Amino acid sequence: MAQMTPQQRKAVGKFQKRQEMKMGHPEIMKTEKQKASIPKGWLVLLVFVVFGGIIFELVRLIFGRLF
Repeated sequence: MAQMTPQQRKAVGKFQKRQEMKMGHPEIMKTEKQKASIPKGWLVLLVFVVFGGIIFELVRLIFGRLF
């Protein structure tokens, strides 16, 4: 078996300490923010086209009968 240098022994000891501190603790899982499937600008445009069309149609129906 090969001899370890003092620097290697120190690194192994440090690693073992970290591993012992982790024992019994759940692993920390980093969650990434989920990106929207479409950009906000396109979503706003889509909502404007759909709901804007409905609103304009209702205004036309309501005020079309009055005149």
